[in-house]
Amino acid sequence: MVSRIVYWLAVVLCVVKFCGGVELTFELPDSARECFHQEIKKNTSATLEFQVVTGGQYDVDVTLEDPKKEIIYRQVKSQFDTHTFTAAVTGVYVVCFSNEFSTFSHKLVYMDFQVGDEAPLPGVGEHVTVMTQMESSSQEIHRSLTTILDHQTHHRLREAQGRKRAEDLNERVMWWSIMETIAILCIAIGQVFVLKNFFSEKKPSQMLNSM
Repeated sequence: MVSRIVYWLAVVLCVVKFCGGVELTFELPDSARECFHQEIKKNTSATLEFQVVTGGQYDVDVTLEDPKKEIIYRQVKSQFDTHTFTAAVTGVYVVCFSNEFSTFSHKLVYMDFQVGDEAPLPGVGEHVTVMTQMESSSQEIHRSLTTILDHQTHHRLREAQGRKRAEDLNERVMWWSIMETIAILCIAIGQVFVLKNFFSEKKPSQMLNSM
């Protein structure tokens, strides 16, 4: 009984870890364009999800082209979005991320391109009889682990975005404090010289010349 439980838990973990789909985080330099290709069969459902993690105003241009070079999805200066579609034809679909409108800010972009339905657990859907309680529990665990992984990914993205914004704010405050300190020092030194000239005694020769 224990060995059977261990077996099903191992199956769940393996499927969660190695399930299909393209998920990555990449750097998009300024004035650059990055494209990714994915082959999709006809009548297959696919979902494209992206989010700009760091850089500039946290925006990017996104286009999705079908094998006929027709644009089926477009976003201009978008921070994040999710788009689900069904492939009309079989072929290579191209999704491109553009930062060409920015001349100095790099972007860090997260992309998740899921194609088709999630693969079922091995051995669960292969028989015609009613699933046992162990098989039903393993499927439920699998769905729960997948949901947890999705939530963890989004929490990590929000954490990275918040940390980057905090670092940028801290840097701006530091430079502003340095400028204020320099300005205060300059004003203090200037006031010292002005007060020194007010209270300095003139020599007799200087007083006669002034008369």
